[in-house]
Amino acid sequence: MDVESATCTGPLPCARFAALGTTAEVTTVDADALPEALELLARELRAIDAACSRFREDSEVTRLARSGGRWVAASPLLREALAAGIEAAAATHGDVDPTVGGSLQALGWDADFSVVVSRTEPAPFRLVPAAGWRRIEIDDDGGRVRVPAGVAVDLGATAKALAADRAARAAHAATGVGVLVNLGGDLAVAGAAPTDGWAIRVTDDHRAASDADGQTVAIASGGLATSSTAVRRWRAGAGSAHHIVDPRTGRPAAEVWRTVSVHAASCVAANTASTAAIVRGAGAPHWLHGLGLAARLVRPDGRVVHTGDWPRGKTPWAA
Repeated sequence: MDVESATCTGPLPCARFAALGTTAEVTTVDADALPEALELLARELRAIDAACSRFREDSEVTRLARSGGRWVAASPLLREALAAGIEAAAATHGDVDPTVGGSLQALGWDADFSVVVSRTEPAPFRLVPAAGWRRIEIDDDGGRVRVPAGVAVDLGATAKALAADRAARAAHAATGVGVLVNLGGDLAVAGAAPTDGWAIRVTDDHRAASDADGQTVAIASGGLATSSTAVRRWRAGAGSAHHIVDPRTGRPAAEVWRTVSVHAASCVAANTASTAAIVRGAGAPHWLHGLGLAARLVRPDGRVVHTGDWPRGKTPWAA
């Protein structure tokens, strides 16, 4: 991973660089802490990519997919990432499932996303249900993991969020100051927040300009994540596909919501809930309300539904 940082816009010390097919950004309340926080974030992303990338020939996830059902040695990070995926599946009753790798491959996402969207011909469109998260085995004592032959793991719903949580905690522990990590719209904070909280612009696309349609909010702890059907799309079959799959059918989730943003105790918890809400469709607000989660759900026509204490107006709130 070639890290060439660029300065962000905004009142606080911040740097960003390209990573994991998106933008990685770290902000600190103290300028002296920024270089170390930046290095720790880059180190964390190199590690998560080596462990969890579905598109690297040398990654642990790729080796697991090719293991033919045998036990394979696994780093503590891969075991932690797989455990986070399993916990997400259990918490959402299977709406988020780390065994959707085969489902995504069947829909045409079988390479780095930049390659998929650059193809001139539509990808084949087949529906392959997820293999099932209960089929993942983790042996922490033996430092190994196993999946049945033919099962492909995809940790897209949790691994990036896990990296954000880990990097924010590591940067705060090393520097002692408040830190915000933003990985393509998956945000985690650690340490004392600025007086008015961490200001965040919530939009369909994290790359959008600051004046794009959306809402500015502020958080003081935990994580905030946005899942969207509007951004990661590609030509498939006679139409298009997006990357949030219903594990039970292998079909891209019905587009009841174009964007769901959730604030939770961690970025992993927030991204798990936002992804599951897309899959759950019309039942998502009731489900999120029952969990006591603050969320902003945007319909394809732009109408907005809120749950929990998510602010209804333009005034930021510190959660």
